[in-house]
Amino acid sequence: MLTRRHAVSLLGAGLAVGAAGLPRVAFAAADTDKRLVVVLLRGAMDGLSAAPPYGDPDYERARNGLAIASPLKLDATFGLHPNLGGMKQLYDAGELIVVHAAATPYRDRSHFDGQNLLENGSEQPYGLDTGWLNRALTQMPGTGKPLGVALNSHMPLMLRGAAPVTSWAPSLLPPPDGDTVERLAALYGETDPLLASNFAAAQGANGVAMGTSGGASGYQAFAGLMTAAAKFLGSPDGERIAMVEIGGWDTHVNQAGAFSPLSTNLLTLDRGLAALKAGLGPVWKDTAVLIVSEFGRTVAMNGTQGTDHGTAGVVFAAGGALRGGRVLADWPGLRPAALYQARDLMPTTDFRGIATGVLRDHMGLHGAQLAAVFPSASPIRPRDGLIRA
Repeated sequence: MLTRRHAVSLLGAGLAVGAAGLPRVAFAAADTDKRLVVVLLRGAMDGLSAAPPYGDPDYERARNGLAIASPLKLDATFGLHPNLGGMKQLYDAGELIVVHAAATPYRDRSHFDGQNLLENGSEQPYGLDTGWLNRALTQMPGTGKPLGVALNSHMPLMLRGAAPVTSWAPSLLPPPDGDTVERLAALYGETDPLLASNFAAAQGANGVAMGTSGGASGYQAFAGLMTAAAKFLGSPDGERIAMVEIGGWDTHVNQAGAFSPLSTNLLTLDRGLAALKAGLGPVWKDTAVLIVSEFGRTVAMNGTQGTDHGTAGVVFAAGGALRGGRVLADWPGLRPAALYQARDLMPTTDFRGIATGVLRDHMGLHGAQLAAVFPSASPIRPRDGLIRA
């Protein structure tokens, strides 16, 4: 059952409602100790800046004006943007994998279509009206309670579907006093059992996430959401899958520079991931994180010191459950003849192979279960070796 925010959020409670009739309290522990977080970077992140292939002989020429001067070197070919220092520490600790030249099956350049396909998990935009992450939840043994949570003001497509899920986002309004909450609960209990149940679920969700920042901006707001995700996932009887997102990756103008939108967003991502790890504590060792955008950006700089919509980009996989410290890349190179349609990084890795590898070896899905998550005309081969044995 898909759930959305209800009228209680408009009353200033700052809550998102869980599955109708399923309060967020008094449930047995979930059947798995594994956790999965998906971070969606809306707007198309420039993977060639986030993970610059500084060792490619064509890199400086191809990225004239955008080349990263001092990348955090991972190996002889690839590095990380200087603002991803926390992720470099994860890499060094064996908790980060960089997957380059990766893409979904989408080959056009519309944000709307690209995000829809990425979230629905099919081979075409609007091919399904449910999300692949929700379909993964339907394949997992559970207790009847929501096992998925969106840290968002609305339920994103990736988590829509038959499996019960919940959502939470910090309120922009001041919280109501306790007396008001009690009066509303009593009123709903007397007049509307369904609304009373949803109100109780919202109170429970807010209790889990209480203490995270609301109304903050920039990296503090995202770090607050990641801390809230950790609170949901860290509870023994809490959710097992979470989705968080950051917008603002559409860098057509003034992409380079220490204070550019891209640089700021990368710092935001880096600090948010650190907040998630800190919040999860010992649960981090059982956690995998997938960080993905709808597509990459053009190799060459445009006329306004930015980049335009592209094709392949970079996917990050992080977490204590990862067998990290590696770059996975069937690298096509940046010479002109190697580019996709003479402008974009050529896609050589299917994101679905990375996602199914994590779902199989981390969340325990196999065979027909994986096929239900990512239906495809041709078999999708899960990537081996992403998760620690």
